[in-house]
Amino acid sequence: MRKPLMTYPQAQRAVWPLVSALALLLLWELLFRQFAVPVYLAPKPSDILSTLISQRDALFGSLLTTLKVTVLAFLMAIAIGTLIAFLFVQSRLIESCLMPWAILFQVTPVVAIAPLVIIWIHNTTLALVVCAMLVAVFPVLTNTTLGLRSVNPGLLNLFHINQASGWQILLRLRLPNALPYFFSGLRISSGLALIGAVVAEFVAGTGGSGAGLAWQILQAGFQLNLPLMFAALFLITCSGLALFCLMSLLSHLFLRRWHDSALA
Repeated sequence: MRKPLMTYPQAQRAVWPLVSALALLLLWELLFRQFAVPVYLAPKPSDILSTLISQRDALFGSLLTTLKVTVLAFLMAIAIGTLIAFLFVQSRLIESCLMPWAILFQVTPVVAIAPLVIIWIHNTTLALVVCAMLVAVFPVLTNTTLGLRSVNPGLLNLFHINQASGWQILLRLRLPNALPYFFSGLRISSGLALIGAVVAEFVAGTGGSGAGLAWQILQAGFQLNLPLMFAALFLITCSGLALFCLMSLLSHLFLRRWHDSALA
């Protein structure tokens, strides 16, 4: 008998957040209509929806620009973070030399780094990608390193007794053990990549046809166009939620048949 794609408790976990969100939006709409809150103070959901429809070309074009920077930065963070984590596991000396630099970039605000990166890198898109990558790489690096190191000592001794090579230990023991940690890092890093992309766009202040959602927010602030500002914020929030759900789905697909967290 085929296992159902979604059990009743899982369906409840998916439905109730949607129900509560719709109830909150309805309450927001009714209260703002009842008290006649002016749109220049705070828009109603209907005002935001109207703006999304009337300015869909500009908003969704900006969304694609921001998502392009986010995805490129996220992929770069995965590649760099995973590679450095492998180096850390192979040598404690390399970890001692490089980890302080990773921590330094993590604790330094991206708004302080972004102007330098934009000056040094003449390609604006590449500069934005690098800024967002610097924000997103640390969770991948630390989580993957922790997963690669957190192997069962008994299993590690068993591999050594059977004269397994370093590559065999890495591929057959450390990598499977690191997958839950790795996907946990991806869930965090995907949101940070989006935050880094938006902050870098704010600092760059690039406008025109290739502008991202940050430019739409800046422009809306200058014009006191709050429905446009909320519409851009709504798209950013939905993008972050979609990235998190996608990473959670990938984690479930890779871990569902063997890891305790997915089986539970």
